[in-house]
Order: sequence, then C-alpha cells, then structure tokens
Amino acid sequence: MTQVVVIGAGPAGLAAAVRARGRGAEVVLVDAMAQVGGQYWRRPPEGPGGDGPLPGNDARRFAVLRERLAADPGCRVLTGTQVWALEQRPGLPPEVHLLQESPDGENRRLVLAPQALVLATGAHDRTLPFPGWDLPGVFTAGAAQTLAKGEGLPVGRRVLVAGAGPFLLPAAVSLAAAGARVVGVHEAASLGRLADGYLSRPWESAGALGKTLELGRYALAHARHRIPYRTASAVVAAHGAQRVESVTVAALDAEWAPVPGTGRELEVDAVCVSHGFTPRLELAVAAGCRIASGRAVLVDAAQRTSVPGVYAAGEITGTGGAHLALAEGAVAGHCAAGGDVADPGLRGIRRLRRVHAAFARRLEAAHAVRPGWRGWLDDATTVCRCEGVTVGTLREVAAATGSAGMRSLRLTTRAGLGMCQGRVCGRTVEELLGVEGAGDHRPVAVPVRLGDLASEPVAVELVDSTSAHRMKPVEPCGTQRANRGGA
Repeated sequence: MTQVVVIGAGPAGLAAAVRARGRGAEVVLVDAMAQVGGQYWRRPPEGPGGDGPLPGNDARRFAVLRERLAADPGCRVLTGTQVWALEQRPGLPPEVHLLQESPDGENRRLVLAPQALVLATGAHDRTLPFPGWDLPGVFTAGAAQTLAKGEGLPVGRRVLVAGAGPFLLPAAVSLAAAGARVVGVHEAASLGRLADGYLSRPWESAGALGKTLELGRYALAHARHRIPYRTASAVVAAHGAQRVESVTVAALDAEWAPVPGTGRELEVDAVCVSHGFTPRLELAVAAGCRIASGRAVLVDAAQRTSVPGVYAAGEITGTGGAHLALAEGAVAGHCAAGGDVADPGLRGIRRLRRVHAAFARRLEAAHAVRPGWRGWLDDATTVCRCEGVTVGTLREVAAATGSAGMRSLRLTTRAGLGMCQGRVCGRTVEELLGVEGAGDHRPVAVPVRLGDLASEPVAVELVDSTSAHRMKPVEPCGTQRANRGGA
C-alpha cells in the first residue's frame, strides 16, 4: 500500500490528501498552523480549540474536505507541525524532518520516510519596497487579512490597501468586516491593462464562472463598505515618527513609474501592501526539484516534479487561486497514490485545471509587476528590513565588487541574512541589481531551537500493521499564529 505525505493543508493539500485516500493510500497531512485550511480557508478562533465557523469562500467545500479527513482513520493529520528539513534519498522521495510544537515548550522531533511526497506549501505576499515601508504600521495584505479573518482584529482604524492583484479585494473586505475604515484600494495596473487581461478572449472565462462571480461579490462588498478603488496608482512613500501617520500615493504610467506632480498625501494609521505572491520554494529546492525561471516548481501533467516520487500542487507551481489549487491537488494526490493522470475519474478535474490555469495566466498578465517601480526608491530606502540594508548600500557594493551573484552580495552586505532569510527581500535584490540566485536553498527551512535539534527524533511509522485502519488522527497541537507572509 502506497504511503503518501502531504505538506501543506490549504486547498491543494486537502484535495491531495482526499484523493490519495480515495486511491487507498495511507496519508499523513502536515501543516504548521493549528487548523487546516490554509490562508484561503482561515477561520476565526472559537474557544480553546480555535475552530470557529468559516466565513464564505466555499465554506461547504472546505467542510466536506475537512470532515472526510477527520473521519478517516487512514489519514493522520499533524497540525502545529513544522517541516524544518528534507533529506534527499537516491531514487526515493526525501526523508521529512518535522518539529511538532507543544504549548509547554516540549517540542517533538519526528521523521517520516514516505513512498510519495506532495508539496503544497503555498506562497506568501510579495511586497515591493518604498521609502518608509519599514515603519510600524506597514503590513503585507496577507498578514492583515490573517489577523482580520483569524482573530477579528483590524490592523488600524484608517487603513489603505495598495499593490497589485485580485487579492487586494478580499483583503480590503476582511479589514472592513473587522471594523477598519478602508480609505482606498490602489491597484498599480492601469484600467487598460486590466481590461486586456480580464476581458480579452472571454470564451476562456466561461468555465471559470465561479471566479468571475467571486470577484463580483468582492466588488459588491466594496460598494457596501464604500471603499474607493483606483487603478494606475500606488503608495510611493509612508511617513511618520514612531509609526505610519500618512502615505503618499501617486499616479503611475504604463510601466509603473510615478507620474511627476501627481503625489498626494493621505492620513492613515496603517497601510497593507501586496504585489502578488512568491511561491514558498524552500522545501522544493531542498528536495532537489527543478525550478522555472518564473520561480515556480516545474511539474508535468501528473503534477510530478523532477524528483522521483515528489509531486507539487497549488501556488508553488504558479499563482492561480484556490480553484486551480484544488484541481492540481486532486491530480497530485491521485497520481502520488499510484493512479494515472489519464484515468477517467480525473477527466472533469483535468478540464477544470485547464480552465483555471488559463484564467490565472490572464490575471498574471493583467497584474504583472512592471519595471518602473524602481522609480519609487531613493538611496536611503531600506531593502532588507531584517539587516537594515539600503538601496544605496546595495548599489555601492555591487559596483565596487563587481558581484554577479546573490551569495557574494549577501555575504558582503548581509542582505538576506536576517530572520526571514531573504524571503522578503530576495526577489527585490535580484531585480534591482540583475543578479542571479534567489537564496531559496536553506538546509534548515525554518528557525529551530538548538535544544530541539539536539533531541532524539522519533521515527513515525506510516503504516501500523497492528491496526485494522493503520492510521489514527492526531489531535492538533500548538497555537495559531499570524502568518507574516499571508499565503
């Protein structure tokens, strides 16, 4: 019997686990959060277990997936559990090293040796820097939505949302529902570019009617909360002494360069920014998977990566939203459990995958980052927030040393060597200086205490031959945290 480990319990991971169980595989589903569902299906806490009702976003579909796995003794769910390393094995999927968190601080190291591995680790916000973005009160839109959806807490009283992409819409709605006054949503793409992306080749959108209706619901919610929506504009600076007190917004040209003379200052106490998403590639890189130039894991029609027995689904194969993630996860789980992508039972799912992939490509074209954003910056603008490295420092060091790679620049300037390990600033440094090497290879994928590393790992048997059902559900442990990336 095939033994499958799924990392990530968002839409892609849940769909993969359900499909793998449908093929009879033994499944372990791992997620760092205290609840399954990922960012898309994040729900507010309700009592000690933190399992409140889910607001909107295909709540019924989520309930079906969650309940099927919760009632299935053939699926073990490990929440509050970090994957801190993958150890490659020749010809086999990597060994999975876990750290299961406990409220009393007595964390457990676990080790899994699966026959198949599905990576569904999602993505986090990409945020382009601007002067003042390191002030308290500047959040990623994902982090702000996490607090609003998961805890019912707005990040401020007067909040501005800015960046690029359809995610700005639900982020603003979540903030308004939590009690914030959202003074505006500023989309960097122009109206013409948005129209080209959304309205061209309309027949391709026929099968993605659900996504179109979802966008319509968010637009109605914006109207209900009286949230202004402006295109071809961006936050180009944040101001304040101890925290954000105001921001400067400016009109942008077609390449996202600020239009001279259009800047105006708005009073806010928080600003939420997102310029699309960056796939969480640490584990995929550690596994040895090939990565495309667009920073997505390369997969075939069966969602197989370049590593034997390793599959990938969801945002790490390219940002496409929950519906595409569900389809990809279903294919990945089915094939990881020994099925074939050509099986008749996947016919409808393959069609949905094609439709939503085409829709995602159009959205990417509409909201893609343009090079003019560099015009927002000055030499004093911080790029690496962890280490306080500025644009000027990066440019001076690159010019003085002739550095052509990310590694040498990191060692010379310390950009990317802080707590986030380049997750926030890595792509920005690459694009500013034209260097190569994203720095996603981290043998230790998340911060781990030395004491935990020194403890003896516990080998987890995926199959318990003494049990009729072999797998037993594990109660969630750990506490829910705000995900700064917001995947």
